Amino acid sequence: MKLKGKTALVTGASRGIGRAIAVEYAREGANIVVNYARHRDEAESAAEEVRGLGREALAWGADVGDRGQVRAMFEAAVAEFGRVDIVVANAAFSVRKPLLELSVEDVERTWAVSLWGVFHTCQEAAWHMAEKGGGNIIVVSSVHSFRPYPLASPYNGAKAAVNQMAATWAVELAAKRIRVNVLEPGWTDTPGERAYYSEDELAEGGAEVLVGRLADAREVARAAVFLASEDSSYVVGSVLRVDGGYSLEH
Repeated sequence: MKLKGKTALVTGASRGIGRAIAVEYAREGANIVVNYARHRDEAESAAEEVRGLGREALAWGADVGDRGQVRAMFEAAVAEFGRVDIVVANAAFSVRKPLLELSVEDVERTWAVSLWGVFHTCQEAAWHMAEKGGGNIIVVSSVHSFRPYPLASPYNGAKAAVNQMAATWAVELAAKRIRVNVLEPGWTDTPGERAYYSEDELAEGGAEVLVGRLADAREVARAAVFLASEDSSYVVGSVLRVDGGYSLEH
């Protein structure tokens, strides 16, 4: 129970990596705010899974690209649980097109969630944690932050930016007992990947990873537990890559 008595807010927690983190935090004793934007039923299901583990849960719909909605979510979390100790900025969105076909709207949609959403979430978290005497902020980035994978200009740029912002926040907030770190998953088996790849393509892609398969979302979540717990009490401003060696060869 490494997170016993803590409250964690996880954005984009209705499914995929975000849901896995929310559930894993609950297994370790934390109460959870399950943020979602579109998948309400899945968010409620995630909240029920958290409650089934003996923890409390609040499913809250908010577009992280909208500052007012993010603020309202934090206010609801504090009203429900008294404080927020851990924030995971996980929500992301990507439009996959070549540069020659991208519209300004495509870039704006991607950055609204994957860049501005991280900023809004983390600044609100930092204000709250500074007032409460500390906490943990974890930014879920990607190996796209440093590898220029094609068809993902807006997403690649957003992830590079959030890595740099997180490092800056780590410097600024350490004196306030707020630890900021980055989690960098590689290719992970999530529902979102099925919008772009067939099951056969996912299996073929996984076989090319050094460990011979895609990551399970729970493997990423266990790394998120480490970053949120006292096991990582001396880890500040770090990037923890969980990609099975994918970025070494691709």
